[in-house]
Amino acid sequence: MLRIGVVGYGTGGQHFHTPFIAAAEGCALSGIVARAEATVAKAKADWPGTPIYPSLTEMIAAGVCDAVTVTTPPQTRRALVLEAIAAGLHVIADKPFAPNAEGALELDRAAKSRGVTLGVYQNRRFDADLQTLAKVIRDGRLGKIWRIESRMDQDSPQTVEQGPGGGLLRDLGSHVVDQMVYLLGPVSVVDAQMDFADMPGGRTDVSFTITMRHESGAHSHLSASKLNHIDARELRAYGDKGAYWSLTTDIQAQDIFAGKRPMDDLSAWGYEPEANWGMLYAEGGTERVPSAQGRYHDYYEAFTKAVRDGTPPPVTAEQGARTLAVLDAARKSADEGRSISL
Repeated sequence: MLRIGVVGYGTGGQHFHTPFIAAAEGCALSGIVARAEATVAKAKADWPGTPIYPSLTEMIAAGVCDAVTVTTPPQTRRALVLEAIAAGLHVIADKPFAPNAEGALELDRAAKSRGVTLGVYQNRRFDADLQTLAKVIRDGRLGKIWRIESRMDQDSPQTVEQGPGGGLLRDLGSHVVDQMVYLLGPVSVVDAQMDFADMPGGRTDVSFTITMRHESGAHSHLSASKLNHIDARELRAYGDKGAYWSLTTDIQAQDIFAGKRPMDDLSAWGYEPEANWGMLYAEGGTERVPSAQGRYHDYYEAFTKAVRDGTPPPVTAEQGARTLAVLDAARKSADEGRSISL
């Protein structure tokens, strides 16, 4: 068993890491780093018997883990990732796992020099709607892909990381860009527009649109917002054989926030209800496409296999750096009002 400790027990550690480590085959939750009294109490209540430590340093000294997931606020992650690497631990870093592409490659070099596996937690590759679309594409149902449109709006202003070091581009932007790279391959040109709000923590980007041209010839069009009081997730894909359209509820996050855990019923976990299945439009007619299973725990199973076999993790640090390069280009595009070539 790969023993994994989780550093941080905010919404990331509580909702998007510990339940999926517990559900994944081949690994086990072996420790949690939390400091605030209320956070420690919550971690103890959620995971009785799992040791709680006040710092990564103390968890390392206890010798309870082979790997750690770092899911603390973005500005703290670099130092913690480097501390874990120096201790010889494998590391999963939450997104965005570095301030920019150059910083991501620095962490990649440190991990390779120490001989440990470093992965980026891009769990939304394992969303039910994205996996359904990926299967439609793999099966050739759309033919040659022309473009994909992706919208991820959330009515959650309280979750925006405020100030110039935070913002929505590095938050949801990390997810929607990575999803399109996963489906369509590397990006060659980026064009973006960003919307800002003055918040207590400073001027913050809270909404964006991004157009990406991919080396494959396809193009993708992304948008997201957290301040416009809309909750909507939409995918549209167009190819020379037809089109696919889905509106979904983000079922895994919905169930996690409702207090459910995947390990309660792994076989039933992560399926969108039939009312939310996507639609395939083709010359032969229209059909509803059954939901693929959303399985964030697949990330942890793949990471465990990578550590065991010495193969790349599901999302490498180099891939994470390329996503950050796209985000850097998007910000530059928005600032300068022009397309940016990568």
